[in-house]
Amino acid sequence: MIKGANVGLASLSETTGSVIVSLSWSSPSGEGDADVSILLLGANGKVRSNGDFYFYNNPAAADGTVQLLGPAPTENGSEDRIQLDLTAIPGEVDRIIIAASRHQRAQFSELENIRLALTDGSGESLLGFSIADANTESAFVFGEIYRREEAWKFRAVGQGYDSGLAGLATDYGIEIDEDDDSDQDGEACAPAEPAEPAEPAASAASAVENGGGLAVEMVMATPLPQAAVVALASPLAGVPVQRGADPVAAEAPAAVPARRLRTAKKKVTLPKAPKVSLAENEAWRAARLFPASSLKSDREREMRATSVLLSVMTQVPEFGRRLTAAFGAPAGRMETFTEVSLPNGDTSKRPDGVIRVERAGKLWTALVETKTNGNALKSEQIQDYMDIAARRGYEAVITLSNDVALEGSSPVEVKTDGRLKHKVALWHLSWAEVTHQAQLLIRHEGVRNEAHAWLLQELLHYLQHENSGCHGFQNMGPAWVPVRHGIDEETLSPGDPRTVQVVESWERLIRQVCLRLGGELGTKVVPVQRAKRGTDPQSRRAQLAGRLCVDGQLHAEIRVEGAPGNLAIVADLRMGRLRTSIEVPAPEQGYPLTWVKKLLKQLGEAPADLHVQALLDGEAVGPRGTLERLRREPGDLLPRGSERITGFRLSLSRGVGSTRGNAETGFIRGVDAAVDLFHAGVVRQLEQPRPAQRAKAVTARD
Repeated sequence: MIKGANVGLASLSETTGSVIVSLSWSSPSGEGDADVSILLLGANGKVRSNGDFYFYNNPAAADGTVQLLGPAPTENGSEDRIQLDLTAIPGEVDRIIIAASRHQRAQFSELENIRLALTDGSGESLLGFSIADANTESAFVFGEIYRREEAWKFRAVGQGYDSGLAGLATDYGIEIDEDDDSDQDGEACAPAEPAEPAEPAASAASAVENGGGLAVEMVMATPLPQAAVVALASPLAGVPVQRGADPVAAEAPAAVPARRLRTAKKKVTLPKAPKVSLAENEAWRAARLFPASSLKSDREREMRATSVLLSVMTQVPEFGRRLTAAFGAPAGRMETFTEVSLPNGDTSKRPDGVIRVERAGKLWTALVETKTNGNALKSEQIQDYMDIAARRGYEAVITLSNDVALEGSSPVEVKTDGRLKHKVALWHLSWAEVTHQAQLLIRHEGVRNEAHAWLLQELLHYLQHENSGCHGFQNMGPAWVPVRHGIDEETLSPGDPRTVQVVESWERLIRQVCLRLGGELGTKVVPVQRAKRGTDPQSRRAQLAGRLCVDGQLHAEIRVEGAPGNLAIVADLRMGRLRTSIEVPAPEQGYPLTWVKKLLKQLGEAPADLHVQALLDGEAVGPRGTLERLRREPGDLLPRGSERITGFRLSLSRGVGSTRGNAETGFIRGVDAAVDLFHAGVVRQLEQPRPAQRAKAVTARD
């Protein structure tokens, strides 16, 4: 679509009751990002209340009509998705504004490939709209979905704001304090409980109508005593109001101005220190809700893993929603089933599981097929489930295995019967993603109560048990050994299709490394793809495969939120070495020797064999040395000529095995260990540079 164009959604698909809006972008430096937001407007073009503004601190509507699903990595950047249930949007809502803003008023001109896409409930793409003229804007309205004669239409807007999120929100009737750098969550985020119970006389909605803030509306979901409502709405909160007294006659002012909305991002809850065990010695093993040591066969592992996962999804709503929202499931009452027999012609089929969600009298259903260990999904089996789902009016088929899905490459191929009107979406979920989401919830973001946290902890223990079969990507594939031999013997020919298979396995491994590290750190960790805009994923992999034939190396980059630069990973298959590195920009002011000494001081706990190299203007190779030697002679890192130092490259090299499996010398385990060592021993000790420093270093390097 072009800017200003509009289209009726019903003309694009028959299943537009629930739609997914995707906002995506990429960044040359790998550091760019933005926050999405949704505003519900009445006929007057304004929000009805602050509760109609959905953003990172208010990501979902209580009735499930609006859900911010969060960011996900893509080939060239990241993508944020929003699910909208248009069938349940209140009748007084006339328009739905789809927007995004940048942190600290950064400009959208620093981002590339800025795009909106909209898909229907079956996952079929309906439309796209790109913003190619971004300049100094720090916020954008991408588009709007609006009503016309009881039907929904979409308009491509592309309107920018130099005033950021505050300016955008103010235009639609919201006053905010854009304080996302604040160390406090805002006084409205934690209202005090009333000192004594009283007869319920008002609800959270009343508090909002009388001047309460957004946080009060979200937190206080149960009726409040009248005195508490007055206290929350009054600027003299904390001053007692006598029961039975006329609130207007109290000392509080008669008219209370609406509290401005605070946008400081809420802090995550850090994990508590583990309790001291009461066991006599380390040989004692704690009792577990989901034992895994007794499992004997792959069939047992698949049945146990499916039942364990689906049962925890129903009992921990945050976890169940986290996994199913991305597949288009509505927010509602969830039930899960295992070993359900479904007719298929003259026989019956038995998928491993079924997920059903009920909301507003409607059912959303997905069939689940599970694989553990290295067992591959079978196309014929998934095809049968897709056909069954289409005939029975189910919405999705979800495959779950240790394989990691890649963009442009499906784990299993199926054919769609065009004669069937009902469309079924095929989704894939890896066990690594399940573990990642569980880690984020119980170690960083928090869940509602201790019982939910305990259930997730038991699930994590089960998934990480050596006998569960749910360990994620663990096999580099059948092409791995022949390609290694071809590299060693220098007989590998360009164009060998096995090299593309190895590149795909390498990409799956890197994505799993990002999931694991991100779950442990509680931060965003994504792979960085260096490719020209519009490059097809398979074409990019073919180029990497050709490079593998020439130099025998596999290359990757990952971006860890908060790190001063991208972490580069190079696996030299010819030498059996794996090198991890990061480039740190030089400070803007001061003397080079001072920079070097400060850097060495920061790396006080880093491995002694860490290599440090000075990066110079142009293509000149700067001085280098090990950390052990440079600690004695820091001046050895200074150039002998007049070249200017633009930054430093820190790298660590380790031997990595060629085998697969659980051996300590295994390639996959070696990559995991090398990344962990480098991040913990090097990256976490570095100070993050200011944005100006980072931009300067990137410019010099490019």
